[in-house]
Amino acid sequence: MINSMTGFASASGADAPFSWGWEVRAVNGRGLDLRLRVPDWVEGLETGLRKKLSASVARGNITCNLRLNREEAGGTLAVNAAQLETVLSALHQIEERAMDAGVSLAPSKATDIVTMRGVLEQASFNDDAAALCQLLLADFDAVLNDFNAMRAQEGAALHAVLSGQLDKIEELTGQAAALIPARQAEMSATLRSNLARVLDNAEGVDAARLAQELALIAVKTDITEEIDRLKAHVAAARALLAEGGPVGRKLDFLTQEFNREANTLCSKAQMKELTTIGLALKAVVDQMREQVQNVE
Repeated sequence: MINSMTGFASASGADAPFSWGWEVRAVNGRGLDLRLRVPDWVEGLETGLRKKLSASVARGNITCNLRLNREEAGGTLAVNAAQLETVLSALHQIEERAMDAGVSLAPSKATDIVTMRGVLEQASFNDDAAALCQLLLADFDAVLNDFNAMRAQEGAALHAVLSGQLDKIEELTGQAAALIPARQAEMSATLRSNLARVLDNAEGVDAARLAQELALIAVKTDITEEIDRLKAHVAAARALLAEGGPVGRKLDFLTQEFNREANTLCSKAQMKELTTIGLALKAVVDQMREQVQNVE
């Protein structure tokens, strides 16, 4: 199946002391344009994400955002052993000096000591950027799967729309082909009538030159070639839809070819019914081209 170039996915995760939120969105683009907003200090993360996205997506303007938060220790406390030793040593010196001076001090309590600056502090985490990078890359796989699932779902809808438009083009092409016999008879009658008027008002007409001009007019007004090309383009477009994958550029090229044949059909028409069919073809092709702009 074909994929759409538009898609969206979001997710969140956590692994203490970190929590994060992913957001991936894509819109139409001529090529693949990746725009990543991730923390620079997580070394290797952007490179890894680009590799995963490039392997999964062929076309589109893709934005990938990661909001990474680092939580505080959340009330977990730890004793700073070095600072405690310093405080106890200072208290011991103070008590000794007080005894020498004959001053009586109240016994020190643990609660008094822990309130001293630097003795009790919040626990800290040692951030391992490499481990965090691997964790985030692994978590991103599920986000990427959701993103591609949405693109595939929209691609299935596009497939149905494009198939219906190709059916309509095929139907209109068949109607144009059915008009060829009647058109040829009408064109022949008109040509004979015009030729009779020319011959009645001209003397010494070069028979060879006249034959060449008549042959040229017949070629210019013949629509068989346009009908054949339209049928071939329909078959080629259906083959691309069946092939699937990133076929958007090829389908876009085919819509240009469809439009060219529809324009030629209108310019050669010289018949009300054929002109109506040509204009209907142009309308369907224009609608098809709009849809093709969404195909990867």
